[in-house]
Amino acid sequence: MARITGGCHCGAVRFEAEGEFGQAMSCNCSICRKRGTLLAFVPAADFRQTAGAEAMTDYTFNRHVIHHLFCRTCGILSFARGKKPDGSDMVALNLRCADDIDLNPLKIVEFDGASH
Repeated sequence: MARITGGCHCGAVRFEAEGEFGQAMSCNCSICRKRGTLLAFVPAADFRQTAGAEAMTDYTFNRHVIHHLFCRTCGILSFARGKKPDGSDMVALNLRCADDIDLNPLKIVEFDGASH
């Protein structure tokens, strides 16, 4: 288990999370493709937003089940909130927003979100 910290570009939004961060998902749905996110998922209990709740804007689309939360100052999405298939709360971290993480050794798992 590793602990990471991260946040948006302007620094208003900050988070920390515990999890396994050896792989990331690259999704080709309309929003992930345009954003270029690399996602890692953690249970909501292993995530803590440490700053910037008031600086965030929520965007949903399609089935409106994932809350794409981004900083309204700089526009960066550091994480999203949703539910796992079993109904439990989860957070999708944008690993491109993590501090001090080397993305090169990550195993990238492709997900065909465009077909869902």
